Amino acid sequence: MKTRNPLLFFSFIFVLIIINSFSVMHNSETIYTVSKDGKGDFKTIQEAVNAVEDKLDSKTKIIIRKGIYREKIIVPAAKGAICFEGESLDETIIVNGDFASKKNPEGKEMGTTGSSTIFIFSDNFSAKNVTFQNDAGKVGQAVAVLITGDKAIFKNCRFLGFQDTLYLKGQQDVPEPKREIRHYFKNCYIEGTTDFIFGAATAVFKDCTIYAKESATYLTAASTPENIRFGFVFIDCKIKGEAKPESVYLGRPWRPFAKTVFINTEISNIIKPEGWHNWKKPEAEKTVFYAEFNSTGSGGDVKNRVAWSRQLTKEQSKDYSIKNILSGKDNWNFKIN
Repeated sequence: MKTRNPLLFFSFIFVLIIINSFSVMHNSETIYTVSKDGKGDFKTIQEAVNAVEDKLDSKTKIIIRKGIYREKIIVPAAKGAICFEGESLDETIIVNGDFASKKNPEGKEMGTTGSSTIFIFSDNFSAKNVTFQNDAGKVGQAVAVLITGDKAIFKNCRFLGFQDTLYLKGQQDVPEPKREIRHYFKNCYIEGTTDFIFGAATAVFKDCTIYAKESATYLTAASTPENIRFGFVFIDCKIKGEAKPESVYLGRPWRPFAKTVFINTEISNIIKPEGWHNWKKPEAEKTVFYAEFNSTGSGGDVKNRVAWSRQLTKEQSKDYSIKNILSGKDNWNFKIN
């Protein structure tokens, strides 16, 4: 009868423990804390983002303590999943004041894209209880948030600005083949004046407040690629603001195949009876998809909407479930933790 080698046995057990430890580390969540008073891991948000390992499979949570963080933040495409979690929605503020016509160090205008307070180039970014702001004021295009990465989620966040507040850039300007870029906004507040929700991404806004500030003109300016089915979809939202009655359009087409739909949305009297504008592009009336279902409120009377917009039937509205819009070929689980 052979006797077991105890050294070999314990070596095997040790190797299993090491492998298991690496597995736990690989799948566990990393947490960093940002605090302006120096009591966290970092004083600035950008330092915390820089510390996130590239191509990390697990999520990194960056807890942001109360404070006004005047930064211009870049989340590179190579980063793994990152979640910003603010300590307080009203008191955790990321803000910058650049604008399109402002000159950069080379003496050239920044442009709309360059004006953003935060650039989110990575996939699987999320944020909770954070205010994103561009406080440049009434100076033209001044972006608060720009996103090119896929599968971004925002819960209970605010987006503050004037023109071009939220830029869901997607991949409209990259060579073929384009991939569909998807985002989910839940219980968020978005304010602005002109085209303040714009871009090429597919995005669902659920239980959000869309606030048109004084002198507002257009809520949305989608640039949906021709091959993308949905574009911007607002579900159970509220449209309100301080703009004059019947002075604001629901949207206009930045690109000819723009798609924007409002489902069960409460619309105040700030919206023009005709609802939509063609951006002086009559030919776009044949290619855009602008629609509503069950609009309510004083601005929700659709009898005078432009003839080239649509009113969905109850059966058609069923296609606009969040899962149907966002899950995609990879069956994205867009649930917010």
